[in-house]
Amino acid sequence: MESFHDVRFPVAVSFGATGGPERRNEIVQLVSGREKRNARQADARRYYDAGTGLRSLDDLYEVLTFFEARRGSLHGFRFRDPFDMKSCKPSGTPSILDQPVATGDGETVRFALMKRYGEEPDPVFRPIAKPVAGSVRVGVDGVEIAEGAGFTLDGETGEIAFPLGAAPPVGASITAGFEFDVPVRFDTERLSVSLAAFKAGQIPAIPLVEILL
Repeated sequence: MESFHDVRFPVAVSFGATGGPERRNEIVQLVSGREKRNARQADARRYYDAGTGLRSLDDLYEVLTFFEARRGSLHGFRFRDPFDMKSCKPSGTPSILDQPVATGDGETVRFALMKRYGEEPDPVFRPIAKPVAGSVRVGVDGVEIAEGAGFTLDGETGEIAFPLGAAPPVGASITAGFEFDVPVRFDTERLSVSLAAFKAGQIPAIPLVEILL
């Protein structure tokens, strides 16, 4: 989409960022003392402050340049979440068995990648729109499928696609492992920076917010 630039925010800065998911729930206390809780949005939305990742004036310059190139909040971009960036734990290596994708029906050849949080009976499934190219591993019934000949990755949608006529058979378990970025935008129209304040250790705020694609 035109409003998204498929480039990554400076990785060295992102690994020092703070932030994480936000859930919005409505909680009403009843006369009985019990609570009634309702989710105001289906999925979490992630917020970050990249200012805490700045370590030098060169870092600051790189972020200012990146901000200008994105026209402030106009265009989205990729962000490497320092806490949650793989289908497995951050210290692990993605495996074909990390995440369930779907069950084959013998016809469907395109599948969206998801990451599961929690266990049955009520896990949360997070859509992964921006997997990292070259990191995606796919398995069908526990057997790894080679990228290129066996499947391709759609860089626009993040979907995996099997060749026409090679749909996973009925009942086949399709799984995947991958690294991924978060699609975000700047959550501000202005970056306020003071050289004297930066040298004194006062870090400017650089707010980012997750976007849906």
